[in-house]
Amino acid sequence: MLASPRQLPYAPTPYSYMPTSSLSAKINLDEEVKLSETAVERDLNDSLAEIYSIIITLDGLEKAYIKDSIPETEYTEICSRLLKQYKSNLSDDTVARSFGDLETFKRQWDIECPRATERLRVNLPATIADPSSSHTSTSTPHPSTAPSQPSASGSKILLATENFITFLDALKLNMLSKDALHPLLVELIQSVNEVTLGDFEGRPKIISWLIRLNGMRAQEELSEGEARELVFEMEGAYAGFKKTLN
Repeated sequence: MLASPRQLPYAPTPYSYMPTSSLSAKINLDEEVKLSETAVERDLNDSLAEIYSIIITLDGLEKAYIKDSIPETEYTEICSRLLKQYKSNLSDDTVARSFGDLETFKRQWDIECPRATERLRVNLPATIADPSSSHTSTSTPHPSTAPSQPSASGSKILLATENFITFLDALKLNMLSKDALHPLLVELIQSVNEVTLGDFEGRPKIISWLIRLNGMRAQEELSEGEARELVFEMEGAYAGFKKTLN
């Protein structure tokens, strides 16, 4: 009985095959791979790449803050800078159109980043949006020594009060666009946080309106009904704030 021929562990190359130059790929490793054909396209891709980097970096920053791996002051500074850079990139109409919205961008590039998503939605560092939650120490201070609010100077109280009045005056002057109201409201909550760390009646409304304004386009304006609602709630927050000073 004849033995069957031993099977080779690979498929042999036919002897008749000879590679030709027309079928051979030539790669020049020194040649620059161009992703953009024009300067405009290059600028757009650079901006989108920077936005991607900001989202990833911001998510890592939020994780570090939650784990007490970064001081609050450093976190606040870096987070504020990243939020400004994100907003600055999207202020360009061409970039904004290509970006779409955050959820669309995340799906397109297959990223999750839930912490960065929430921070971009609020558009404020956690130390400003919720200053009462401290991450600087894992130890619990004794009730008798734990301060309910920082020691506020008269100038800080005066500044917070003036910011409330300025914001309400802006509403009464029909300054109803996002780009007019949002910066004033950010200044207001920051000055309030310099006076009191505790929650007071109306403070959650300030944060809610900050988030609401942040979701609007820059030139978009509040309706008459929304403006009246905002005045009512901000007057309530102002009254609640003044109660904390007594």
